[in-house]
Amino acid sequence: MISGKFAITLHILTLLSKFPDEYLSSEFIARSMNVHPVLVRKEIANLKKNKVVESKEGKNGGTKLLKPASNINLDDIFKMTFETVSLGYSKNDPNPKCPVGKEINEKLDELYSDINQKISKQLSGISLTAFSDQF
Repeated sequence: MISGKFAITLHILTLLSKFPDEYLSSEFIARSMNVHPVLVRKEIANLKKNKVVESKEGKNGGTKLLKPASNINLDDIFKMTFETVSLGYSKNDPNPKCPVGKEINEKLDELYSDINQKISKQLSGISLTAFSDQF
């Protein structure tokens, strides 16, 4: 299902791209987003796992990008936050004797696969730098 994780992660990375030589604190990032720093730290943990950012603790600690923003595209970010987009399925199992019910989930799978291919194609053509340059 769609959530706000992509937007949160993209916000974090866009901020980091604006200050490439600085370690930004989760509090600073959280203030930009009007969210709790714990939510920011959770997404930063995912970014660290994917080797996109590095963090250091302490008074001058924080997080910064590990590689140039120009080497990160929005599809990379999307795939770190979701495996695929799914708009969901019915909570009930469809009737297998119904001409629609017996194939609806298969057709939804095809639709969602097509949507994901289109999303991936569009996002792969946009670098974090290009997105960040809008601000």
